[in-house]
Amino acid sequence: MKNKAIISGALMVSAFLFSCKDNTAFTISGTIKNPAKTKKVYLLQADSAAQYTVVDSANLAHDGSFKFKRGSAFVNLYKVKADTLQFELAAQNGDAIELNTDLADSHHAYTVSGSDVSEKIKAFDDFSKAYTDRNNKIVAEFQEKSQKTGQQADSLLKIYLPVFQKNQVDYSGAVLKFIDENKSSLAALFASTTLDPVQYEQQLIAYADDIKGNAELSKNPAVQSFIKVMDKAKPLSIGHHAPDFTITSIDGKQVKLSDYKGKVVMVDFWASWCVPCRQENPNVLKQYQKFHAKGFSVLGVSLDKDKAAWQKAVNDDHLEWTQTSDLKSFEGQAEQLYQIQAIPSNFIIDPQGNIIAKNIRGADLEAFLNKTIH
Repeated sequence: MKNKAIISGALMVSAFLFSCKDNTAFTISGTIKNPAKTKKVYLLQADSAAQYTVVDSANLAHDGSFKFKRGSAFVNLYKVKADTLQFELAAQNGDAIELNTDLADSHHAYTVSGSDVSEKIKAFDDFSKAYTDRNNKIVAEFQEKSQKTGQQADSLLKIYLPVFQKNQVDYSGAVLKFIDENKSSLAALFASTTLDPVQYEQQLIAYADDIKGNAELSKNPAVQSFIKVMDKAKPLSIGHHAPDFTITSIDGKQVKLSDYKGKVVMVDFWASWCVPCRQENPNVLKQYQKFHAKGFSVLGVSLDKDKAAWQKAVNDDHLEWTQTSDLKSFEGQAEQLYQIQAIPSNFIIDPQGNIIAKNIRGADLEAFLNKTIH
């Protein structure tokens, strides 16, 4: 009987606490130790584009404590800003979140509780810091050796750049793993913003497809916006059929993308005024000369408005492939069709008309063509 009474009492207390839970608001409270001259903390809220704006402020009490109370019918991303530091978390109505930190701590460590999503975001933040520290160590070692030995920066770069790049690849792999393990949490969307949207487009599209049916997540405007962006990108992602277009060549002829069916063709969006484009042109020319006889073609689409400047750039860079343009910059038909928002940009299309690669340049272009064209 005694055990039954204990259990019954525990259930009553639990029910009472649950009934007292405020489902019309959430709270974020905590303590900022060693605030020095910091008198206020600020609450920032993410919008549909995951951009943050200040929505509230709170004075620090004499013991460094603070408290925010706001309402959100859906889980959303927030930041608590103390001095120059910002602490990421997520909240929705019913949450009672506690965040504690010490501004004197050079490692900017903090604790957070009361929100499963916030705890996952902290876990992500912790391993992100580990990769950042590793990158900083690589850069510091490179700079130290460069100064001590007097070696040319180029020779040291050959040693340290691959190490730095591998760390970046490892980090991106860890981010993708985190997203895969936390798809039903807003923490995954938070993590996705750290990925290169060009390099990891396929993975981001797959993630968007996976969360479309999540009723809770889909209430969040940032999630809605992310899914819309990925849905728009999907038809132009790797594995999809490249949309056909007709455009005028530099000598006034009509050219269709479908004219290149049966070949591997790179649609190269560039312009005479684009410095990175002009820097990449010698590499594209080199690959064109190396692989053209094996079935590789390039179709240049210029975003120039001035035909004379376009023609001069073609001549100066010795470009040997067909050049086309509507002379309408980003408003051209092909540019709109392929959603070009920045250049240089390219799409590599297989003999069947399917997109097999996007935005690869430099040594990566040669490596890809070596694997693709035999």
